[in-house]
Amino acid sequence: MNGISYGTRTRTSSRVVRWRVTPVGLMLALTFATGVVDAVGYLRLDQVFAGNMTGNVVILGMAATGGTGLPVLGPVMALVFFLVGAAVAGRVLRTALPGWSRRCTGLLGGVGLVLAATALGLAVTGVGAPAARVSMASSLALAMGVQAATARHLGVKDVTTVVVTSTLTGLAADSRLGAARGQGALRRGAAVTLIIVGAATGAALCQVHAGLAVLAAAFVVLAVTGLGHLSARSADPVAAATTRSTTSPTSRSLAPAMAPSPASAPATAPTRPPSASAR
Repeated sequence: MNGISYGTRTRTSSRVVRWRVTPVGLMLALTFATGVVDAVGYLRLDQVFAGNMTGNVVILGMAATGGTGLPVLGPVMALVFFLVGAAVAGRVLRTALPGWSRRCTGLLGGVGLVLAATALGLAVTGVGAPAARVSMASSLALAMGVQAATARHLGVKDVTTVVVTSTLTGLAADSRLGAARGQGALRRGAAVTLIIVGAATGAALCQVHAGLAVLAAAFVVLAVTGLGHLSARSADPVAAATTRSTTSPTSRSLAPAMAPSPASAPATAPTRPPSASAR
């Protein structure tokens, strides 16, 4: 999947404008959305991470040893719902072919709709009641679990869309100070940068309203879903045309001409008559 890119063409009045939608670009956009969602969870939903499950596990570990003022129910519910979302996506994609498919479109479209519904819930109920905060955090974690499993199926290297720990590890290990391979530095750096920018954007939007931040993340996810679906559809006719060209009548008519002619067949040694002793 890393080597696959989808081409989309837009016609204007004067010329044809070509632009490319790549799996890496789509997953980087989802990484930005994760930064927004995690900022909302931490700042407005009792310090709960919707996408970064490592943070929730660490919080629960500290709370288990007597840490004061640390949330417990929120991180537990977020962890459970994240796993449920990932399991559901894994089940749906179990028999799917590699790359973007209608199932990916359905799953990521569902993520966008869950985020939009959560934004509406935040606008209606707010985050005042503890039960409301836990409910909103759980729905966000469910969406992030589905997103993470779908991104895993798409298989864009170094871009999981929900965490950047492994991305930072690869960035440092392959840098000039490390193995000096220099592989994927731009992609990894972009993933780290975008999750930071997403978190900053989410924090800024939370100053206005938490629902607005989640709505922005929903818009990004739905835009990625639409672009990925349309780009995959535009790539299908190209693949079909390539297949037809390889099996066209012209190519088949050339096949007999490639067969060796009788004149060009190697001559066999003449057979000798049997000797008298054999008779």
